[in-house]
Amino acid sequence: MNVTTEGMKVMAKKAEQRHTGKMMTGAEIFVRSLVAEGVEVVFGYPGGAVIGIYDVLHDITDIRHILTRHEQGATHAAEGYAKATGKVGVVLVTSGPGATNTVTGIADAYMDSVPIVVFTGQVALKMIGNDAFQEADIVGITRPITKHNYLVSDVKDLSRIVKEAFYLARTGRPGPVLVDLPKDVMAQKAAFHYPSKVDIRSYNPVVDGNHMQIKKAADLINAAQRPVLYVGGGVINSGATADLRRLAETLQCPVTTTLHGLGAFPEGNPLSLGMLGMHGTWYSNVAVSYCDVLIAVGARFDDRVTGKVEAFAPEAKKIHIDIDPAAISKNVAVDVPIVGDVKRVLSVLSKHVKPLKTVDWLRTIAQWKREHPLRYKHDSALRTQHIIDTLGRVTDGNAVVVTDVGQHQMWTAQFFRWRHPRTHITSGGLGTMGFGLPAAMGAAFSEPKYPVVCLSGDGGFQMNAQEMATISQHRLPLKIFIINNGFLGMVRQWQELFWRRRYSHVDISSPDFVKLAEAFGCRALRVTEVDAMEPAIREALAYNDGPMLIEFVVEPEENVYPMIPAGQSVNEIMDSPDPVAATGPSGTSKHDILIHAKG
Repeated sequence: MNVTTEGMKVMAKKAEQRHTGKMMTGAEIFVRSLVAEGVEVVFGYPGGAVIGIYDVLHDITDIRHILTRHEQGATHAAEGYAKATGKVGVVLVTSGPGATNTVTGIADAYMDSVPIVVFTGQVALKMIGNDAFQEADIVGITRPITKHNYLVSDVKDLSRIVKEAFYLARTGRPGPVLVDLPKDVMAQKAAFHYPSKVDIRSYNPVVDGNHMQIKKAADLINAAQRPVLYVGGGVINSGATADLRRLAETLQCPVTTTLHGLGAFPEGNPLSLGMLGMHGTWYSNVAVSYCDVLIAVGARFDDRVTGKVEAFAPEAKKIHIDIDPAAISKNVAVDVPIVGDVKRVLSVLSKHVKPLKTVDWLRTIAQWKREHPLRYKHDSALRTQHIIDTLGRVTDGNAVVVTDVGQHQMWTAQFFRWRHPRTHITSGGLGTMGFGLPAAMGAAFSEPKYPVVCLSGDGGFQMNAQEMATISQHRLPLKIFIINNGFLGMVRQWQELFWRRRYSHVDISSPDFVKLAEAFGCRALRVTEVDAMEPAIREALAYNDGPMLIEFVVEPEENVYPMIPAGQSVNEIMDSPDPVAATGPSGTSKHDILIHAKG
């Protein structure tokens, strides 16, 4: 915890004490509760049902309210803020369409375990169910995509509910919480008191792993010859990246990460295998396929990682460490489940394991890396992989990179030099196009240590392009890179590979992005040649007087490789433009790989 954060908490506590016991309206209680909670930034959009709250915000200096240009942009901005900081992102919108416009962002946060609290206005209690103007049952709509949601029916419960909402969002497996605020409740009066603690009898996340299970896991690990650590975003959420690195280096165990685990383990480390799964590295997928112990840490065995479940890590005993008991054996049956906070479990587990004899295993993996590296064609064409590779080299991995969804997202995961936690921000589980720009905006409002770069496709960028107005208004030093290939690239790739090249509605026309950016008051340029690419990247990184947009006009029909087709196994991995079986180094068979791996 830094001094600034600690200082703000002390100030919030004093503010709470200064206002405790005063009679206030619900709107005043709500805002004072946010201050007492230590909220620094709120992303929102006003409307009739929350106009009383906005009237109170007019005189509040403790909270910075960011007026986004769309409520979906507000929720994604809150996600970007939360992912960049580890704090709870906060959204405030009005009722009806204002509330329903947040649904995609809430679902995205739910899938990716992002702590946000969304406050929605609502019509007066007596009007609920009457189809009143701008009424929507947002509690019912969002029940399947929130950790919990509330309809505040009594002003006396308001401060307690706010306290609980933040607690639920950030504890256990993080996620979104929604609080619906009827406008008549916001006008009622009560004495203000912000609770000092939370007591929810039905909610008690297990944080300490079972010692017997940890010992069983240690015994399996200590007997391993070909172990792999499979690491997800839970390691970053729990602040366990240093613990993970110590464990990996003690064991001399290779580490592969999920999309959300990128940055949890430095990819410059020889033990790094990069990303796993559908578009993961060839060697990470093959290593998992032939490991004898798979240690899953803060990951959920999602389908983009496992592919065909029956063929996933068939040689391995599986250990699964996760804070969410519902995630254990949900998709893949495991041999040793451990429910608990990743950081706490790893600290205990590390006391029971010993250095392993993995020299032959690591030598085999090193050979696979040499013979099946990530690669792309180097020629006169401007290619997305080259752009991202250059960005990684120029920044040395010291940047917060926020992507939209599609081909550029996978290439970013593959080719950027991930070194630090909370520097990779993307939409994973829901795969939300339009996520990138507002999420990057949210990350930029967190005052990050490194420059924030938004990488977006020409399709995804247009879905929330209105947030350029917010970005420009606040002169955020965002570097916005639009990868323009003229297609909905990932859909086009699937149509090429699996739908007989029947290209249906993927040729997307775009505006002049440079003129569009300039219309929003942003600096912009277009790059069409390879030689201009690196100077443009360096120029954007050096420019901090506001946002800068670069449109990169890239090769239109490039595909992302490696690729494991959906629902298939590593046996069907495509390591080049032509589908190939998972033959080993120098054309050896799968059987030969296994024999080689086992020494």
